[in-house]
Amino acid sequence: MQKMHIYLFLLLTFVTNIALAQSSTTKLLVMGDSLSAGYGIDIQQGWVSLLEKELNKTHKVQIINASVSGETSSGGKTRLPALLAEHKPDVVILELGGNDGLRGQPLKLLENHLQTMIDASKTSGAKVILAGMQIPPNYGPRYSTQFKALYATLAEKNQAGLIPFLLEGIGGKAELMQRDGIHPTAEAQPIIVENVLPTINKIITQ
Repeated sequence: MQKMHIYLFLLLTFVTNIALAQSSTTKLLVMGDSLSAGYGIDIQQGWVSLLEKELNKTHKVQIINASVSGETSSGGKTRLPALLAEHKPDVVILELGGNDGLRGQPLKLLENHLQTMIDASKTSGAKVILAGMQIPPNYGPRYSTQFKALYATLAEKNQAGLIPFLLEGIGGKAELMQRDGIHPTAEAQPIIVENVLPTINKIITQ
C-alpha cells in the first residue's frame, strides 16, 4: 500500500510538472536596431511582431522588443542590464552590429560589446541567440569578411544560437528593400521570420 502511495505521488508530481511546463510563458527579449524596430513600416508588420504570432501557434511566448533605430552595440550594452532585470527573459536575441559595421568601427570593439551582452544575458539565466549580419565592402573585403565571420565565432565560443544571416534572401533584391536600399519592406518581413524560426524553435524547445 505504501509503495502504491509513493507511485501515485510520483505520478501526480510528474503530471503537475508537465502541466506547469505547458502553461508557462517563454519570454524573448529582442535587442536590435532599425531592422528589428520596424523602420519605415508599421511595427505590427515587422518581423518581431510576426514572429510572436507564429511562435504562439505552437508555444506560449511573449516577445519584448527593445530594439531602437540607429542602435549600436555600445548602446545595446548600456541598455541591456536594466532590461534583463526588468523583464527576466528566457531568451535574448542580439541583432546588433550592423550600424557599427556601416560606420567602420573597430571589429574588436564590436566583439567586446557583443561578448559583454552575451555574458550579462547568460548570467541572468537567459539563453542567447546571435543574429548574423553582413555589410557591403565599403571598407574593403577584409573588413566585411571578418565582420561576417565574427558572429559565427562568438556563437561557437559561447555555445549560443546563431541565425546565419538575418536578411538571407532579401539583401540585394530591390523589390524587397525600401528606397534607402538598407531597410527591408513590409513584404520582406515574413522572409526574415523564416530565417529566424529554425534557430529560435531549437532554442526554446530545448
